[in-house]
Amino acid sequence: MDMLPEGLTIEDFLPHRDGMLLVDEVVGISTEKTATRSIVSSRWPMTDADGSRPLILVELAAQTAGINNGWQNHLNNGPDADQGGWMVGVKSARFSVDRLPIGAAIIVTSENQFEFEGFREVHAVATVDGVPAAEITLQLMQAEAA
Repeated sequence: MDMLPEGLTIEDFLPHRDGMLLVDEVVGISTEKTATRSIVSSRWPMTDADGSRPLILVELAAQTAGINNGWQNHLNNGPDADQGGWMVGVKSARFSVDRLPIGAAIIVTSENQFEFEGFREVHAVATVDGVPAAEITLQLMQAEAA
């Protein structure tokens, strides 16, 4: 996997801002697979002094998948292509941690498993400080070009 080309940012592929932008860095990207890094922060939703609930890993998986599919759309349709899309389902989510400590490093890798007419099924794996934390399968829809 490569890095995002210079001049492109996470915000070029996601509408999330401020407290809802949870991904800190893209650590690898290709047309089918993306890996991101995030640091658990007290500003995150579902977070208190004891850390964050693991359900937030579903959102991290969705944001990682959004970056991946936005990158693919960028390559296929140019930099002005509509990057919109929606998470329409969580097919499965298995968590192997009870809490995510504040300051912990999370790596999420998402990979497209299936695509048909804008519908995608994405499998994501999350690790926390190198330890497996979750496996998540999402169902996504890509916005149609205007």
